[in-house]
Amino acid sequence: MSLAFDEYGRPFIVIKDAESKKRVKGLEAQKANILAARTVARILRSSLGPKGMDKMLQSPDGELTISNDGATILEQMEVENQIGRLLVELSRSQDHEIGDGTTGVVVLAGSLLEQAEVLLDRGMHPIRVAEGFEMAAKIAHKTLDDISEKFEFSSENLEPLINTCMTTLSSKIVNRCKRDMAEYCVKAVMAVADLERRDVNLDLIKVEGKVGGSIEDTSLVYGIVIDKDMSHPQMPKNIEDAKIAILTCPFEPPKPKTKHKVDIDTVEKYEKLHETEQKYFTDMIKQCKDSGANLIICQWGFDDEANHMLYKNDLPAVRWVGGVEIELIAMATGGRIVPRFVELEEKKLGKAGKVKEVSFGTTKDSMIVIEDCANSKAVTILVRGGNRMILEETKRSLHDALCVARNLVTDNTIVYGGGSAEIACSLAVEAAADEVKGVEQYAMRAFAEALDAIPLALAENSGLAPIESLTEVKAQQVQESNSRLGIDCKDEGTNDMKVQNVFETLIGKKQQMMLATQVVKMILKIDDVITPSGYA
Repeated sequence: MSLAFDEYGRPFIVIKDAESKKRVKGLEAQKANILAARTVARILRSSLGPKGMDKMLQSPDGELTISNDGATILEQMEVENQIGRLLVELSRSQDHEIGDGTTGVVVLAGSLLEQAEVLLDRGMHPIRVAEGFEMAAKIAHKTLDDISEKFEFSSENLEPLINTCMTTLSSKIVNRCKRDMAEYCVKAVMAVADLERRDVNLDLIKVEGKVGGSIEDTSLVYGIVIDKDMSHPQMPKNIEDAKIAILTCPFEPPKPKTKHKVDIDTVEKYEKLHETEQKYFTDMIKQCKDSGANLIICQWGFDDEANHMLYKNDLPAVRWVGGVEIELIAMATGGRIVPRFVELEEKKLGKAGKVKEVSFGTTKDSMIVIEDCANSKAVTILVRGGNRMILEETKRSLHDALCVARNLVTDNTIVYGGGSAEIACSLAVEAAADEVKGVEQYAMRAFAEALDAIPLALAENSGLAPIESLTEVKAQQVQESNSRLGIDCKDEGTNDMKVQNVFETLIGKKQQMMLATQVVKMILKIDDVITPSGYA
């Protein structure tokens, strides 16, 4: 694109390959962008809340995914429109930062854009709309701080944490056994949490899945579970008081680095070669035995001969263990990763109370479980499920609950769910708009109306009359000055979210409003789009 002037000195723009490009300007561009973003947001609207619907997506190679997690749905959708992709990024940001609320943030952004379109049609400048939204977002943030509550928990009293995780899991596929799942997540987070520093390293929590059984068979292991078995079927399956050598060097003779050729023309030469190989294996096993190890965990494989010699020397071994798992095992057992056999010594061994091979059902599938680790900071949630899709969705659900528990350990401030926080913010923004003199007041009222989209969607997805439910709760909040009143999605007979134990993290709710407002501002500021002619 370049700027040129005609003979009268008037500027005009020359676009390279103009015939293959399409240009949309001004209000038309903003409306096209808003339409694209609203279309994406509308897809996720029906997935919001405890009664939200699931989406089934098929990848180009025929792989199916069933999920109601906003970030997963948008990732798998392969959105081509650039503005639509902004909402995919928005959902991903919420997922990376908070781990929960990925659907709500997109629904809120879509609702803000709907309201912005009405204001643009009335002739209001997009910059003034964006400024009004920014002012309203600040008031909403302050309101969230005012209505938030701190709740105390300790390693003895985990009930508040469990209740908040149950709120997260109530909209997932695992909601029928959400109590057990929430307990596993909270116990896992507390096992690896540093409560003095209020810090949680989620890398120490591994979520491993195995097809078979039902979701209720999911268990929490205070240790590591690896999807491997002993390298030889006759090696012992239970090892008490294990001393583990963690190796990243292969059980095989060294190979020359250059191209080589070995000519063997006599039996003696072959036997000598075989003896040399045997000596390498014997030396390696002797070094392992001398260090005091009674279990070998190796990142690489080893051939049948090495495997047989390990079995003969009563040295159980597990091969082809991945790099991430090797690091976790080293952290949990207090061992050191050994890159060469000559460096192997007793102080570098990891220690665990029990290592066992567990088989599942009538299949020959088995896993290695390492329990009672010396440094029992690493834990594993072993998920069971009837098929791979249920397994993957359960793992995603548990990831959300783990993130919520982590956020609460970091900052134990909560707001009440069920749309109660959005309704309270909406009322506060509406009241503040009356005191603003400029045209921004219209944008602030639009923001307040957009916040109502969350409780409206919750009511709609729960089979309630949306407008009736919302106006009733809103009027109740104003009359009673009670910000805990929300939509009764579970039909329990009370709108008080404190009684229903529906909590959300303050940090997650703030992040939702901040990210949605920022993306909407960005979309409103685009007034000229030059694209290949396929732009929609």
